[in-house]
Amino acid sequence: MSSFESHKIDRRTFLFTGFAAAMGATMGVTSQKALLETLTQWFDASRRTRELALQPCLDRIRDMDPSIHAWVQVLPQRPTGKGKLSAIPFGVKDIIETRGLATEYGSPIYKGRIGAADAAIVRDLRQREGILLGKTQCTAFAYFTPPPTRNPRDLEHTPGGSSSGSPAAVAAGMVPFALGTQTKGSGLRPASFCGVTGFKASYGLLPMEGVLPLAKSLDTLGFFTHTPADMLLLWESMGHSAGETEDFALGAPEPLPEVEPAMATAFQNALSLLRSAGASIRSIDIAGMLAKLSDAADTVTFYEGARFHQQRFNEYGARLGAELVDLVQKGLQISAERYNETVRYVDSCKPRFTELFKATPVILTPAAVGPAPLGLASTGDPRMNAPWTALGTPAISIPIPVASGLPLGLQLAADHGQDARLLRSAVRLQRMLDPAWISSHAITA
Repeated sequence: MSSFESHKIDRRTFLFTGFAAAMGATMGVTSQKALLETLTQWFDASRRTRELALQPCLDRIRDMDPSIHAWVQVLPQRPTGKGKLSAIPFGVKDIIETRGLATEYGSPIYKGRIGAADAAIVRDLRQREGILLGKTQCTAFAYFTPPPTRNPRDLEHTPGGSSSGSPAAVAAGMVPFALGTQTKGSGLRPASFCGVTGFKASYGLLPMEGVLPLAKSLDTLGFFTHTPADMLLLWESMGHSAGETEDFALGAPEPLPEVEPAMATAFQNALSLLRSAGASIRSIDIAGMLAKLSDAADTVTFYEGARFHQQRFNEYGARLGAELVDLVQKGLQISAERYNETVRYVDSCKPRFTELFKATPVILTPAAVGPAPLGLASTGDPRMNAPWTALGTPAISIPIPVASGLPLGLQLAADHGQDARLLRSAVRLQRMLDPAWISSHAITA
């Protein structure tokens, strides 16, 4: 058994050996000195320090995951190439295929299922010398049935879904970045709930090969990091353009979409902070269109998801869980005419938003309707994120400074293909908001 294969955690047991600790003893450096948390810290560290930092990640998971339940399995895999992600570990959402690791789709039906091949995105990251650390929890089939994952900011609250374990693992400092997906709000909403940065790339930009579909015309890959600066570094390390810093007017909806009082207050306070820091923010009347686009995303998800899972429903029935059964039964009742009409509406909105993005290249909205709901029964409402997923635009959630209580996120969106512009803007806005507050809210073991 290789040194990487000797570290494993699953729901029942944690098998621990001293690979990284032995490396530390050999190199004369203790693992405590190699504690790295943000991706920026990992990139700034030497190769030797990165190698030593694997053990503290595993120690943290061993100590914290029995209460957070972010992981399905931890079993570090060797990189397959050389690149900028040298010795940096990452987690992968459980609907994304991984060779030799659990890929159970968040469902007890597939408990014990092992992936036969890495998904394209996983292959890419491993070829860039990243260390696939293991698989993170997600809702069943990336829909609404919750996993056991708890929010590291408050264990009595949900981390959000469907990418539940990935943002929880990042928020808890278990791993510097993790993969997720978004069909409506599965990436940006849990990022908001967990107080981390969540990014959904432009639709079609990243390969979906090896990712279990829900609604193929919406499904999009995304990532979680601590900060927007981390996300920009990750984007660059994957070979994408990082763009240049720009100064332009931002858009914000007036009236504000319907959200909870805590989010409404935090969002308006964030706009005030940005204006005080010199940002130009213009009001745009899009709340009604955003609401219709959210409804359209629901229709598309039900129609496409029902047809993708119909055979699975015929085989397993109620064992799929009430939420997915409901999706299939209701989705099969949606006519092709209604679906096509919905798609035409979404398509008609795309050039309208392209025009809006010409005047305000980045649009700001709340990243969720409010803070993470109490309990684990609900993973929250995705309607703040679903419009941008329907449009296929890149979107990112960054933490909003709040005086007390659970985290809240600010969502930024840009035109399709403007991923670098969006990431650069997120870095700029995060610095304008309050970097001291954001850095002070990292979780310590």
